Amino acid sequence: MSMQAAEQTTKILVLGSLSGGYRAADAVGQIHADYPSNTYILPILSAAMFSEAFYLNAFEKGIDAVIVMYSGTDSPYKGSAEQAAQIINRTYPLMKDRGLDTRRLRLVAMCTVCTAAFLKEITLMEQVLAEIGPVASELAQPAPELELA
Repeated sequence: MSMQAAEQTTKILVLGSLSGGYRAADAVGQIHADYPSNTYILPILSAAMFSEAFYLNAFEKGIDAVIVMYSGTDSPYKGSAEQAAQIINRTYPLMKDRGLDTRRLRLVAMCTVCTAAFLKEITLMEQVLAEIGPVASELAQPAPELELA
């Protein structure tokens, strides 16, 4: 699948913390830089607000990739950076259990003026989606059989 085809048929959700990723997205807009129209940006207070079930549900509802752009250890909420990382790390095995490529979910620290880094992350995810295709193709696969003890 070409990057242009991936852009037309896939959806990328960016969860941008107000103290990091969302401001970077705003800075990208202020410099009039372009990013793919299949990118949806949601401002959030903290990435630690979202459970593993949120990400799995997003994929099941047709979101092909999620990039969590947070301010990392610069977060104004004590412990939220570590909590967000733990949630994402617990989500990866759940994705594997469902046959989902874990590259669909990415956690990145983003400063408020990192326009080049913001655009790079979107481009990298577009490349991943061009390689692996829409999430629907993975969800269409039969669920793996679980061994009962």
